[in-house]
This record gives sequence, structure tokens and C-alpha cells, in this order.
Amino acid sequence: MSRIKLNPEQLLDELQQRASNLVEGMQTLQHLDAVAVGQTEHQCIYTEDRLRLLHYPALDKSGNPVQSKRRPLLIVYALVNRPYILDLQPDRSLIRALTSRGQPVYLIDWGYPVSTDAYLDLDDYINGYIDNCVEQVNLHAGVDRPNLLGVCQGGAFSLCYSAINPEQVHSLTTLVTPVDFHTDDNLLGYLANRVDLRLARQANGNIDGGMLTQIYKALMPMRLGLLKELSMPAQLANPEAAKNFLRMERWINDSPDLAGTACCEFVDKFYHHNRFVNGDLLIGDEVVELKNYQGPLLNIFAARDHLVPPAASRALASLTGSQQYQEHELSGGHIGVFVGRHAQQQLPDLLSTWMKQQG
Repeated sequence: MSRIKLNPEQLLDELQQRASNLVEGMQTLQHLDAVAVGQTEHQCIYTEDRLRLLHYPALDKSGNPVQSKRRPLLIVYALVNRPYILDLQPDRSLIRALTSRGQPVYLIDWGYPVSTDAYLDLDDYINGYIDNCVEQVNLHAGVDRPNLLGVCQGGAFSLCYSAINPEQVHSLTTLVTPVDFHTDDNLLGYLANRVDLRLARQANGNIDGGMLTQIYKALMPMRLGLLKELSMPAQLANPEAAKNFLRMERWINDSPDLAGTACCEFVDKFYHHNRFVNGDLLIGDEVVELKNYQGPLLNIFAARDHLVPPAASRALASLTGSQQYQEHELSGGHIGVFVGRHAQQQLPDLLSTWMKQQG
């Protein structure tokens, strides 16, 4: 067995550098204001229970709101975490990148469920809230139907909605969206099949968001644990890097509770029974068959996604009824496709071009 060889001088230098970074980091934090997120100009045009529907107008080259003749894009985000990851900061904002390209955007912000929301189910979210938001977008933008973009779990919701209401959707885009929940490399699926969420909701009827955050971190314990902590001093020593770090930490730990009934139903229908693939999917009284949606469909997934492996997304190709199906694999991980440096040009260009093609 070979022995670990350490260079004492190099080790001492690294320890001294780390100590110096810690001191500089503490000084940096003392002078930083609270980091801001979600800064792209918007207005709330509709509320329902905890939900807010936000409108982001198209922007001109100077960043001023302008009227746009392009069909609006409605983004359906997941119930997990907060949607401002799509508008984290001005230079790392998918929403701002789209509006700067002339695309008006609407976003469903699900808010923070409370104990009285414990019995909301998937029917309430998909056939209730999403359907109402589609109607409000049509009224506000003066169109007959919007383009729809679903992110992660929001993509699964959007697939269900489009299959139930194909006439209400002009085009559909799914982004890092699971379709086959039983692929061999699906660690989250493996875990979901071994956790009884009914026990977790006994406290107040909902699923604790902080608990889910710890579960997601546990899927990548080194990268999201030890390695992040080891790299933190160097990041905090630089004011701009510190702000970037704190914004991401704010988002990671901003974890709303999930409506207990809807969460357990989602896990049962998709992670336990893989209903998109195996069939017999009901949302409320509505039968969901993905082949019923035959409009334009763009499926985007990430090559190094540990939550939604590429194979889980690619399964959509054999299940959809769309005759205009396209798929694109982007570099990066589940969150990197939104906030990674390379993603800031690639993803907005891809989406903007797709929306223009759909008219």
C-alpha cells in the first residue's frame, strides 16, 4: 500500500492561505448588504391563495419595458424551492435574458403553503391553478393561448395540463423534466421509493421543505457538503464572489413546505408507479395520455443532472403525440443550466429561437 506523501511547506502555505481567506471573508461579510434576488422588473397581475402570477414585459436594448407582438411565455416552476433561481441576479437571469430578446414572460410563483393547504392535491394545482393562470395570461396579453414552459416538476405538471387541454397550449417546452421515473441512474427515484412521506406529513399535514433540502444535499454529499465548505473561504474573500455564493445559499435554503396531499400524490403516481410510462394516470377526473398533445414540443435536459438524469427526460420522445418534437442536451447539471456561465447564452438563445419559430 502506497503512503500518502505530504509536502510540509506546501501544506503550511495552504493553511496560511486558508486562514487569510477566512479573515478577509469575515471582513467582506461585515460590509455586505443583504443580497437581492429577483430584480428583473415585473408586476403581479393575479393572485389566488398563496399563488402569484408575475408579468415580465419585453425589454429594449436600454433595459426599458416595451410592447411586444410576440406570443407570451408562461413558466410553470416546481413546487420545490423558489422560482427566483430563474432571475437570480441581472447577469445570471434566464428571465431577463428572454425579456431582453423581446420575449414577454409570465411566471407562476407558488408562494409558501401553510397548514390550511395540506389537502390541496394535483387536481387543484394542474386543473385549478395552472388553468386559471393560462386564462389570466390570455386576458392580460390579448392572445388565445400562450407558449408553456415547465421546469422540473413544473414540466411534469405542464405535460399533464397539455395532455388534458391540448387546445389551450400553443407550444410546450419541458426543461430538466422527469418523464420516466424508473431509470437505473435515478438516485432520487431510488430514495423516493424507500421513504414513507405519509409519516413525514403527520406534524402539520405538509411536507417540511427544510427536510427535503437536506435530502437533496445528501444525494451529492461531497460536492454540496465538504467541498463547498472547503471552497467557501476563498469565495468569501472576494466581494463579488461572496455575493454570488450568498445568493445561491439563500436560494438553496429557501425551501417552502409542500402541500402534503399533492406531494404524496406526486410521489405515488410518478416515483412509485411511473404513470407517464405505465399509463392509467388520472389527475382529478381527467385521464392523462401524453399522446393527446400533438403541438410543438421542445424537450431540454442537462448532461450531468443528478436529479433528473438525461434518460429520464429522453423517454418523452416515445410517449408524446407531437409531430414537431425536438430535444436538446445542454452541458451542466440540474441548476447549472439556469445559472452556469455557459448557460447564460446557450439556453436563452435556444428558447428565444424556438419561440420565434412557433409564432
